[in-house]
Amino acid sequence: MKQIVIYVHGKGGTAEEAKHYQPLFAESDVIGFDYKSQNPWEAKREFSEFYDLQCKGYDSVILVANSIGAFFSMNAFAEKKISKALFISPIVNMEKLIVDMMIWANVTEDELCSKKEITTDFGETLSWEYLCYVRKHPIKWNIPTCILYGANDNLTSIETVSEFAVQTGAILTVMNDGEHWFHTDEQMEFLDNWIRNSM
Repeated sequence: MKQIVIYVHGKGGTAEEAKHYQPLFAESDVIGFDYKSQNPWEAKREFSEFYDLQCKGYDSVILVANSIGAFFSMNAFAEKKISKALFISPIVNMEKLIVDMMIWANVTEDELCSKKEITTDFGETLSWEYLCYVRKHPIKWNIPTCILYGANDNLTSIETVSEFAVQTGAILTVMNDGEHWFHTDEQMEFLDNWIRNSM
């Protein structure tokens, strides 16, 4: 069986990170996706085109996606033929995250609506268009999924990720010392073992 593994990085990541996953999928073609999209409506088009181009001729497609890469993937790939998805620290409720960021930045909905975009002290730009989009396009995800979540994730709460796992039937694994960004030797070893056990 011919299998391709698509790796979708998170914010600030690169397609080069896919190299880490090659040994874990030794029998498959592993490809990193260097997307340019900054929002879900751009991603919907860009991700779909990438899938259609890269996945021709394969019997099975595995998706490995990180953080906002997982959110963009769910928004774009819900109707695509994917055998399994492995999500690392996924953003599963973008509306809640934006609302949380508004609270951190002390920005009201009325302010954001009138200004359209507000730059925060913590480096994120809040966008009214983005918030309206995610409210109008809730995630519908029916692909068999395993989620790796770090207990110290500062963007998504355990309640939010657990609720998503229940709704979608995803298998949730929690690393007690894990963070949103899995990067220490211990975290990467845990991640690698999680992937081996999930396949």
